[in-house]
Amino acid sequence: MRVAIAGGHGQIALRLTRLLADREDEVVSLIRNPDHAEDVREAGGEPVVCDLEEASEDELADAVNGAGAVVFAAGAGPGSGSARKDTMDFGGAAKLIAAAKRDGISRYLMVSSMGANPDQEGDETFAVYLRAKGKADAELQASGLDYTIIRPGRLTDDPGSGRVTLAEQVDRGQVSRDDVAAVLVAALDEPATIGKTLALVSGETPIEEAVR
Repeated sequence: MRVAIAGGHGQIALRLTRLLADREDEVVSLIRNPDHAEDVREAGGEPVVCDLEEASEDELADAVNGAGAVVFAAGAGPGSGSARKDTMDFGGAAKLIAAAKRDGISRYLMVSSMGANPDQEGDETFAVYLRAKGKADAELQASGLDYTIIRPGRLTDDPGSGRVTLAEQVDRGQVSRDDVAAVLVAALDEPATIGKTLALVSGETPIEEAVR
């Protein structure tokens, strides 16, 4: 399968790229900074410079054209202000939804956040982030696409355990980026995840079983 990843230089995205490349999927990684291209190539992906905030819908549709699925793994990042939370975490996701629909790409995986809520109150940066993520999730849920939304808990760089808790509601916790990437790969292949919004933390259930 050809998979297009928005935010292709992100920590989860690079892990996802390696997993997909290892099983001989074709990965197109959308990046904003050309200097990140070599990292993407080393992970097994094909870098395409496309700034989600600046690109037109036509340009983004061209960048993901031919993909069988898209993954939104982009984000404004922890050092960004509130304005970029809205333009990237919501606006970028919404623009990718429009591009997927335009190209006839039905499968869309979203890396969201536990606590995402379109009605989140508050003006502090984290509240704006949760609201932007919630708005993006709601836009995808209403899109008509074959979506799966994954809402991880607190992310860590611990080695993946291969065991998680994945459900519509879970207790707050943490999860490794390795395991998030592995869940995304498994969800990509599992029709039972279509139309689901699932929270994800570390647990005791093997990933393949949890996804099924």
